[in-house]
Amino acid sequence: MTRPVLAVTLGDPAGIGPEITARTLAEVAGQDAHHGVAVGDAEALRRGARAAGLDVDVRVVPDFAVPPAGPGTIDVVDTGVLGADVPAWGTVDARAGRAAVAAIETATRAALDGAVAGIVTGPINKEAIWAAGSQHLGHTEMLGELTGVTRQDTMFVVRNTAVEGHHLRIFFTTRHVSLRRALDQITRESVGRSIREAIVALRVFGVAEPRLAVAAINPHGGENGAFGDEEIVHIGPACDDARAEGLSVTGPVPADSVFHQGLTGRYDGVLSHFHDQGHIAAKTVDFDGTISVTVGLPILRTSVDHGTAFDIAGTGRADHGTMLSAYLAGVDYSPYVPAIRATYGS
Repeated sequence: MTRPVLAVTLGDPAGIGPEITARTLAEVAGQDAHHGVAVGDAEALRRGARAAGLDVDVRVVPDFAVPPAGPGTIDVVDTGVLGADVPAWGTVDARAGRAAVAAIETATRAALDGAVAGIVTGPINKEAIWAAGSQHLGHTEMLGELTGVTRQDTMFVVRNTAVEGHHLRIFFTTRHVSLRRALDQITRESVGRSIREAIVALRVFGVAEPRLAVAAINPHGGENGAFGDEEIVHIGPACDDARAEGLSVTGPVPADSVFHQGLTGRYDGVLSHFHDQGHIAAKTVDFDGTISVTVGLPILRTSVDHGTAFDIAGTGRADHGTMLSAYLAGVDYSPYVPAIRATYGS
């Protein structure tokens, strides 16, 4: 693609999504190398632009093929769910949930059809989409159903590392479950599957010879069973299985060391085992620069890794740094779209 087009969903119209989308697209408007098109209710985007104090024109376009107008103009494919009746800032509203889902559906269809190189998603509110009738736990599960994929994974990309040009990727054995349930889901089989999926994802996104570290769960890696036996029973054997297959896998490595080692260039990726284990590490290092990529889908999807921030929505205080990083990552990763389709397509 000489100029990749990215579909950028607004997220929940009552949250900070419209504001950070407007800031991001205003900043990149007029770039010859790429074109970002918002997807959602045009009036919600206009309200977000006003909240951000932007002097821009929000132009409704019929599709993603319309050439950009240049600096000062933000393009939007209007899903028309809300019209002029945009829910109040910072409120959980089923109408906002329906609007958020409609934007995701529209952007996903465009990516599947090849009308856009990929999608960049703004933050949604799970209560709002559930109030709208969605049964999905979140974005990732919704995208799986829309693309016909039964298993997909999250890959965090941390760009702020100690080695220039080195990006650390963080993967997850479990995602949106309680910590107690996550520990129950850690088995030799589940860890082994996640190792292999992480290696595949690293290759798809341009790492020819991936080096993966697998985090431990217990303090000091369990101290040979004194602090827990998950490393002995499940994680260690899964790592042994992967190494026997010729994969470059190290672990289990104590979690208080493994992320630092990855940031300093020893590993290309780290497999963490539960939501906060990887999220805390990434966001502490670089909250605004860390972005999420969904792997396993036949489309490119990058995303912010934060929520709707209802407490500051509409105040003009929202920082668009993570949305901008997600957008630019989408641009950077657009050359991998053929490999994504070939690897994860039906």
